[in-house]
Amino acid sequence: MNIPTNFKKAARTALTGAAILAALGTVAAFAQDAAAPAVDAAPAAVPVPDKGDTTWMMVSTIIVLFMALPGLALFYGGLVRAKNMLSVLMQCTTIVALVIVIWVVYGYSFAFGGSTSPYWGGLGKLFLAGVTPDSTAATFSEGVVIPELVFICFQMTFAAITPALIIGAFAERIKFSAVLLFVALWVTFVYFPIAHMVWDANGLIFGWGALDFAGGTVVHINAGIAALVGCILVGKRKGYGKDNMAPHSMTLTMVGASILWVGWFGFNAGSNLEANGGAALAMINTFTATAGAILAWVIVESIARGKASMLGAASGMIAGLVAVTPAAGLVGPVGAIVLGAIASVICYYFVTVVKVKVGYDDSLDVFGIHGIGGIVGAIGTGIFVSEGLGGIGYAEGVTMGSQVWTQILAVLVTVVWCGVISAILYKIVDAIVGLRPTPEAESEGLDLTSHGEVAYHS
Repeated sequence: MNIPTNFKKAARTALTGAAILAALGTVAAFAQDAAAPAVDAAPAAVPVPDKGDTTWMMVSTIIVLFMALPGLALFYGGLVRAKNMLSVLMQCTTIVALVIVIWVVYGYSFAFGGSTSPYWGGLGKLFLAGVTPDSTAATFSEGVVIPELVFICFQMTFAAITPALIIGAFAERIKFSAVLLFVALWVTFVYFPIAHMVWDANGLIFGWGALDFAGGTVVHINAGIAALVGCILVGKRKGYGKDNMAPHSMTLTMVGASILWVGWFGFNAGSNLEANGGAALAMINTFTATAGAILAWVIVESIARGKASMLGAASGMIAGLVAVTPAAGLVGPVGAIVLGAIASVICYYFVTVVKVKVGYDDSLDVFGIHGIGGIVGAIGTGIFVSEGLGGIGYAEGVTMGSQVWTQILAVLVTVVWCGVISAILYKIVDAIVGLRPTPEAESEGLDLTSHGEVAYHS
């Protein structure tokens, strides 16, 4: 017999006499209904958003915004030289505002507009057509919904922070106008299609069965590849390899990194869309993977350089967070520690060895941490999701080998799509407004030459 939903809710909360009486009353009413003569079936009830899930998603949305402003802005701002700090803060701030507007106008529709296309969501929800305070979005549990406006806002914060990550690769040497034009084009032709392919039920990569819990491909690989292409096409900073380009404030960088870690709980646990055990798993993994990554970076750096740096600890923190993003609600806490540590060591190698040998100027190591960490996390998810390694297990008929191959295909599609289109977009922007400021403006600092102000006064 099917037990009515209201009885199940009463049973779960039967902690007082009143709750028990309410549950018994529900059973009696159900028994009476069962004995009554058959009547025409009532219309199916319209799902009502769960207030707890809705509250959790609203909080998650707010702290993901907090990741970008001020978290990412301070993290990046502390890493550049003092004469360019405000330019980074201004770019982060304006990117968030620009993408919010684009998301409402057409971004949400392009990503989640209801199209059956495997590549984009269509035009069905331009200007949020058909969205009202009463419209709902499904979660991962049958019959459980949240307000569609909350889902729109949550996904909007992801869309806003992703292009802001990219600017760290060519910080201190790009025009403000070029940043804004590139971001507008990039989210349109790269981010929205990849988000649809990975997260929409009709999406190409979703249909393959690829696992990306909170954005390893959509956010980090996407941003990392666009960053690598950008730093190569924009070119090296003036004086790179000769001038002192050390971070001007590791204090601000540590503050920003810490804010990112806090906000990442909304990023990862919020991606569960419900306040339940799945969110709890993503939450603890956001703790454990990050801790494992910090310790791994500190140990490797101590061995390689003889000293552990605050910059290294902050870099390890971000590497662990990036790596666990696609795996957060799928792997076990111990597996998350191992995944974070592995990603941290590999990211360290790319940041300290590969970048130097190849010679590209990725100013704030966006590719080395987000790109590489995202790739390691995406592929590692296919391994550590195994029940034997503490994960939630594979879908029926899926093996570790087949899941890892699917993860690799998802990574390859993201890398090729993002790499090719990003290169084209950089060339378009360069032809229209130019990518770089004059050498004199770059030497003086972008704070003053681009924005007419300075971060610090003597």
